[in-house]
Amino acid sequence: MNPQSTLPPTPAALPPKTGDPNASGGRGSKGPRSEVRLFAGLGHIALAVWAVIVIVPILWTFLAAFKNTTEIFSSPWTLPAELRWENFGRAWTKANVGRYFLNSVLVVGCSTFLTMLLGSMAAYVLARYRFWGNRAVYYLFVSGLAFPVFLALVPLFFVVKQLHLLDSHLGLVLVYTAYSLPFTVFFLAAFFKTLPTSVAEAGMIDGCGHTRLFFQVMMPMAKPGLISVAIFNIIGQWAQYQLPLVLLTDEKKWVLTQGIADISVNAGYEADWSGLFAALTLAILPMIIVYAVFQRQIQAGLTAGAVK
Repeated sequence: MNPQSTLPPTPAALPPKTGDPNASGGRGSKGPRSEVRLFAGLGHIALAVWAVIVIVPILWTFLAAFKNTTEIFSSPWTLPAELRWENFGRAWTKANVGRYFLNSVLVVGCSTFLTMLLGSMAAYVLARYRFWGNRAVYYLFVSGLAFPVFLALVPLFFVVKQLHLLDSHLGLVLVYTAYSLPFTVFFLAAFFKTLPTSVAEAGMIDGCGHTRLFFQVMMPMAKPGLISVAIFNIIGQWAQYQLPLVLLTDEKKWVLTQGIADISVNAGYEADWSGLFAALTLAILPMIIVYAVFQRQIQAGLTAGAVK
C-alpha cells in the first residue's frame, strides 16, 4: 500500500463548507460591509456639502457686518481691514433695530409661553385620557400642519380686525400661538405617551389631583420634549415675516423681520449695506446662541421617545 494514500487531504483540497461566509474569497462578508462604507461615505459627502451651503453665507454675512460698502463690493471674500463696530451701533440706533429687536423678544417670549402652556396641556389630555372625540380633536390639531399659513392671511386679517386686535402685539401673540399649536400638540402628544403610567398612578394614590399631577409630576418628566419644542417654536416665530407684515402696520410696533426688510429696501437708496449686514447679524446671532446652548436638550428630547 502506498503510504501517501493514507495521508489526510491538504486544506487546499478540502471542499468549501456550505453556508461558510468566507467561502469564494470572502465575498459574502465583504459585500455588505463595502456597501455600508459606500453609503456612509456618500452620506458624509452630502452632509459636508450641506454644511458648506449653510455655513458659508452666514460667515460671509458676519464678515460683511464689519466692512464698509466699498469693501463689501470690491473684496467680498477677504477679511475686513478693521473691525467697524460702529456698523452695529448705526444699525441699532439709526435703523431702529434695537426697538424692533425688543418688540420681537416681547412677542416671541409671550407667544412661546402661551404655546407651551396650552399645547402641553392639550397634548397631555389627548395622550393620557380616553374620552369620546379624542381622536377627532387630535386630528383637528394635526390638520393644522397641512394648512399653509399664507392661505389664511386674508380671513385672519378680518378676524383680528373684528376683535380690535389689529396692529397690536397682543393680536400677533395670539396668532403666533394658534399658528404654533398644531406642531406642539403633535410632538408632545407622542412624547407624553412614552411616559410611564406607574408614576402617574403613584401620584394619584398619594393624593395628587389632575392639575397637580400634570404640573408637578408629568411636566418635569417631559422636560426634554418641552425644551425641544420650545426651541423649535422660538426659531420659527423669530423668523416669521408674513404674519407680522399683515397684522402690524405701525412702524413703532414692527418686529425684527419687518425692520430688516425695510433696511434692505432703503439700502438700495442710501447704500448702507454694512448697516444691513450688521442688522442681519444681530437677528441671526441670538438664534445660533440659543441652539448652541440647548443643543443637547434638543437631541435628548428628539430621542427620548424612541429610547423609552
